[in-house]
Amino acid sequence: MASGLVALLDDIATLTRAAAASLDDIGAAAGKASVKAAGVVVDDTAVTPRYVDGFTPDRELPIVRKIAIGSIRNKLLVILPVAMILSQFLPQALPYLLIAGGLFLCYEGAEKVYEAIAGGHHEEESGSRRGDPEFEKHMVSGAIRTDLILSAEIMVISLSSVEEEPFWTRLGVLIVVAFLITALVYGVVAIIVKMDDVGLALAQRESTFSQKIGRGLVTAMPKIMSTLTVVGIAAMLWVGGHILIVNVGEAGFHWPADQLHHVEHWFGELVHGGFGGVLSWTAGTVLSAVVGLIVGAILVAILHVIPKRKKKDAAPRLTDRSQLESTPEFRPQQRGRRHCVSGGPLPG
Repeated sequence: MASGLVALLDDIATLTRAAAASLDDIGAAAGKASVKAAGVVVDDTAVTPRYVDGFTPDRELPIVRKIAIGSIRNKLLVILPVAMILSQFLPQALPYLLIAGGLFLCYEGAEKVYEAIAGGHHEEESGSRRGDPEFEKHMVSGAIRTDLILSAEIMVISLSSVEEEPFWTRLGVLIVVAFLITALVYGVVAIIVKMDDVGLALAQRESTFSQKIGRGLVTAMPKIMSTLTVVGIAAMLWVGGHILIVNVGEAGFHWPADQLHHVEHWFGELVHGGFGGVLSWTAGTVLSAVVGLIVGAILVAILHVIPKRKKKDAAPRLTDRSQLESTPEFRPQQRGRRHCVSGGPLPG
């Protein structure tokens, strides 16, 4: 009996060591995967604050919390099962899903550019509805939809870095990455959106140094938020364009990815050393953003501009006087002109 107990304890110790080794493998792989996805993480952090900008301070953190919860749900309940099933049984379908996501990001980014060029009506309307619960719900839903695409890119990049690992290791890595990246992104976003409140609190202290820092933060935050809005739009175009270029290549059409590689290589060779790498990355980023803007502009034209023009052209033109007089715009003028100069009513 004693020997059986010793054997059982030995088996438990062996299983414990195996579990610990497996956890070490998952931790190391998760760290590697997170580093590989760092570029998209930065974009996700830049994109999100624009969905919170303009709301009252008491709603900022609750909105960030709602988006973070939606992000976790995206990763664990939607992306994780789909990614694991496809990676196990149909890995060739992943590029096509990412192409669809890239198209959505290009459209979102180009739509914001179109709204900025077309005029400020949309922004004024948005500003007047910041206190509306339905508008808050609309903004949170939009942020979660955008997060779905960025999270899918993060998770697929993470999965690609551990594709040779066993199934359970891959699953563990993606779960760790999901929580780690979400906590990092939305922790930073929460800090960004509350920095003006921190500045206000510092400005009210007795210390002159604290007051100076506080006033600087309060003054700088609107500019920082505006900059992040621009960076977020550029990031959507960049990431969307890059997703398209890379995954169109994965799907079999290699020309765009080859051209991107040639451009990066050419700029990288202009200057030797570390700055050459920076120049190469910048060139690739700009080219990806241009591709994203072009593709997004085509989608915006198809979904917005062309339908509006067709609707405008199809609007009936009022040529008959009886039709014109029946319009609400004409009636006030008609009533005002039914009296002559002497004050008497006009006939008929």
